[in-house]
Amino acid sequence: MTSFFDQQISAALGQDFCPALAATEMTAAELPSCFRVTELAAAATKAAALEMGALLGARQLRVDRRLAALWFDRTLRPQGWELPSAWDPIAGDYATADGWIRLHTNAPHHRAAALSVLGCAAEKPAVAAEVARWRKGALEEAVVAAGGAAAAMHGLKDWAAHPQGRAVAAEPLIAWQETGSRPGPVPVRGLRVLDLTRVLAGPVATRFLAGFGAEVLRIDPPFWGEPGVEPEVTLGKRRAGLDLTKPADRQSFTALLKGADVLVHGYRPGALEGLGFGAEARQRMAPGLIDVSLNAYGWTGPWSGRRGFDSLVQMSCGIADEGMRRSAAARPVPLPLQALDHATGCLMAAAVLRALRQQQRDGRILSARLSLARTAALLVAAGARQMTGAPIAASEADLAAETEQTGWGPARRLRFPVTLDGQPPRWTHPAGPLRIDAPRWPEGAAAAG
Repeated sequence: MTSFFDQQISAALGQDFCPALAATEMTAAELPSCFRVTELAAAATKAAALEMGALLGARQLRVDRRLAALWFDRTLRPQGWELPSAWDPIAGDYATADGWIRLHTNAPHHRAAALSVLGCAAEKPAVAAEVARWRKGALEEAVVAAGGAAAAMHGLKDWAAHPQGRAVAAEPLIAWQETGSRPGPVPVRGLRVLDLTRVLAGPVATRFLAGFGAEVLRIDPPFWGEPGVEPEVTLGKRRAGLDLTKPADRQSFTALLKGADVLVHGYRPGALEGLGFGAEARQRMAPGLIDVSLNAYGWTGPWSGRRGFDSLVQMSCGIADEGMRRSAAARPVPLPLQALDHATGCLMAAAVLRALRQQQRDGRILSARLSLARTAALLVAAGARQMTGAPIAASEADLAAETEQTGWGPARRLRFPVTLDGQPPRWTHPAGPLRIDAPRWPEGAAAAG
């Protein structure tokens, strides 16, 4: 059955598959939400899988809807060790004098920015007491101006009338641009993907590509860490560190860029330009590079450069407010998982693969831009309803048979929701800590250009 999401995503990708590539959705499940979040998970996963199947010449595709929903959350089950918390102790929703605000403090500098505005101890009760003195819009602006990340809660109608909400609504789900040409096929296996993304959408995209044979090299600055999600986002990837403010590291990055087939990045507009690696510079250094990027709040409008994360976008765009209203709750009710991140990540992977198909067809290079806010608009456009569904608990049967020797200890991972011609993806590298590999392409992973 073709869903609203299938139709919208297929149109955004320009999918034109041979009927022989059949997608079969197995098992029924529905996460608890007033939005069709499980349908979105299945459709986004299927879109990436269809693109991969078309490139690999697969004849049959299967997508397990229940597993797709589970893969939009944590997939690793440690054996003899524990996963760190996904959230900083201060992060969360707080009541203000006129509504609700969410503070995102997982990154140390975002935490410091919020505390500098509030002027209180780094303890949740002290933060709550100080937040209660503020109006939500004023506190949001103050935290953002200080270099932090925060979002006041809006309703769906408020966001639709907001300048940024209107800007996002006018953007395409995937904004395509033709950026060059490079004749000749580019195989998925051995495809060089340079990954400059952080939590969570971009790493989901590159994790998918790595599972089907791409050589993914993730680059992080020396100060960055995301311990709560590293067991998820590092699967299948080599992981190096570079400081792009240092000349030697800039040279290393330039060499990596010149050897890449694909660049996936999530920097805010202007950030790479400030480092001397803007779009024009990247195309000069690496003609024919497929460039797929994302941001939080869209690529036009007054908030296009604003820091943001899935949980913040849910607050801004009305999702958390609608959940609270329809469940008659006393506080914001977001989606049951970070579906905007995961769905956008699947769409980014699909965009990379769609661009590869286009290159194989006529040599044209396509690049793409996506955003969490535009994915949120897609979810909202499917309509809200009364709260329905129930939590989906993973069972022993949902786990892959093999043990993954991660950088923290052995673990079992959930079976992936996709098989192509009966085969699941295979990740060469287990999950592990950041910055443990050399910043160079391995032997044998030659760029196609």
